[in-house]
Amino acid sequence: MHTQADGNQLVPIVTLLGAAVLMVPIFRKLGLGSVLGYLAAGLVIGPFGLGWFSDPESILHVAELGVVMFVFVIGLEMRPSHLWSLRGQIFGLGTLQIAAATLCLTVVAALLFRSSWSAAFISAAGFVLTSTAIVMQLLGERGDIGLPRGQKIVSILLFEDLLIVPLLAVVALLSPVVGGQHGIPWSQLGLGALALAGLIAVGVWLLNPLFRILAAARAREVMTAAALLVVLGAALLMELGGLSMAMGAFIAGVLLSESTFRHQIEADIEPFRGILLGLFFLGVGMSLNLEVVGQNFGIILLAVSSMMVVKALCVYGVARLMKSPPAEALDRAVLMAQGGEFAFVLFSAATAGRVIDAETNANMTAIVVLSMALTPLLVLALRGFSSKTSESLEGIAQPNGETGRVLVIGFGRFGQVTSQSLLARNVDVTIIDSDVQRIQNAANFGFRIYYGDGTRLDVLHASGAGVAEAIAICVDDPVATDRIVELVKHEFPQAKILARSFDRRHSVRLVKAGVDYQIRETFESALLFGRAALVELGVSESEAERIAGEVRQRDAERFQLELVGSDPRGLVIGNLPKTTPTPLVSPKRETQLLNPEETPPLEQEEAS
Repeated sequence: MHTQADGNQLVPIVTLLGAAVLMVPIFRKLGLGSVLGYLAAGLVIGPFGLGWFSDPESILHVAELGVVMFVFVIGLEMRPSHLWSLRGQIFGLGTLQIAAATLCLTVVAALLFRSSWSAAFISAAGFVLTSTAIVMQLLGERGDIGLPRGQKIVSILLFEDLLIVPLLAVVALLSPVVGGQHGIPWSQLGLGALALAGLIAVGVWLLNPLFRILAAARAREVMTAAALLVVLGAALLMELGGLSMAMGAFIAGVLLSESTFRHQIEADIEPFRGILLGLFFLGVGMSLNLEVVGQNFGIILLAVSSMMVVKALCVYGVARLMKSPPAEALDRAVLMAQGGEFAFVLFSAATAGRVIDAETNANMTAIVVLSMALTPLLVLALRGFSSKTSESLEGIAQPNGETGRVLVIGFGRFGQVTSQSLLARNVDVTIIDSDVQRIQNAANFGFRIYYGDGTRLDVLHASGAGVAEAIAICVDDPVATDRIVELVKHEFPQAKILARSFDRRHSVRLVKAGVDYQIRETFESALLFGRAALVELGVSESEAERIAGEVRQRDAERFQLELVGSDPRGLVIGNLPKTTPTPLVSPKRETQLLNPEETPPLEQEEAS
């Protein structure tokens, strides 16, 4: 920066903050979003704009901490059990999408640049690594991170973060010489594994005791310093191990996700995260080399459009193959059609290893930066294209300071039946749902349903969760239910929490989360169904009722064992009360249909 000669170290900081404060509100006012505002501000003050900064790489290096903190906050929202439940999406969906996109983009890059297949592969692999910062920011702005569609995107991004080390190993294999060594850098891979194991060990055995000690000291600034130490220390450890700093921060967040200090840590990190993430976008804007773009305008324009279209088609095709709805698949394709910040690392390593030349590096860097800058615009265009949803909201009420005694979240089959009992007693009920068609259908029958996403804290406030005596969570998504329970438990302690459970494992989670009442969505109806089957077989009403009660009792005992951790598989163990088996005989032949002593574990993998 030219002002660096002045000797005043505050000038660069004031310049960066001033550019952000000026440009971001303008772009948000125009409906273009904050990300595009930061990128435009960086371009204006960067070396290819007004030239106030000459070294955007140094700013990017510091600003990467914004991405690190963002990913740490995401990790805080994902308990290990929840992360384990996403393993199929992380390794299954992620592998399929990345393999398909890499294959197609390699062909496109080879044709566009007329380069070797090794150079085309590196160019394609770099473009496949989506920008975690931009996608997370866009998801966060519209409140989608905690929803199922957002969780799928987060899973893929996590898998892409894991890929940077194997890709660097591939660079070493393709390179004619890398630091005088040939082949796979096994020592680096071993160091990465050691760093990962060390971070997990520290997280499991040291982090919670550390925060308990600091909380007892009642020094708020020390808690903030400790939160920053955890994030930056985890990132540094991963970087020393040759891994992604963001991955280290994410793991640290996951390890703290069940800590009682999680909300405090998140509040301490939030201001630093926002500022540094904005600085990262400024650095990306500065990195756009307009000279390279001008000299190779035709090829870069063709490459940006063709590579984004091909990647978007691959993402869309994989999403549809995995049964995602068309609208969700299209949204994911537009969000993930760009390249990302890890491409810069990969291209630099490939240039140093002579896998790609300096010109290809410059061109691909410009292509990736342009794709990142175009993504917010494409998301806005998609929003305009999908305006049917917005139009359908006309005439549909949204909550605004409601004061009902009971808040019912979700008005599907379960919520409809639940609300009838309350309405029959003239209880003041507020009902919210996120399905527009369902709200319109309910209105035809005289129900007033508000449009709102119960996983969002602002929607809960507007729906009257702060004054409600009870909150009934009737949605059919276990992940969303867990998120709502967590928010209600932390933010609205005055309300009783009643939750619909998916299966017994979900019931265990809900009880441990502190709900006041939970019920498995199919359990009682299945018991009634079985009781009716016995009656139809000729069993007396009283005997059928006794057997149903016995099954219910045994299930309750089994559930209590599982709740205290004695029975993680849901099996009957220990000395349960014994009863006399009651064989039920078919009129045609003796067939034992039910033996209460040998009742199998219920709902081990209950379908919805």
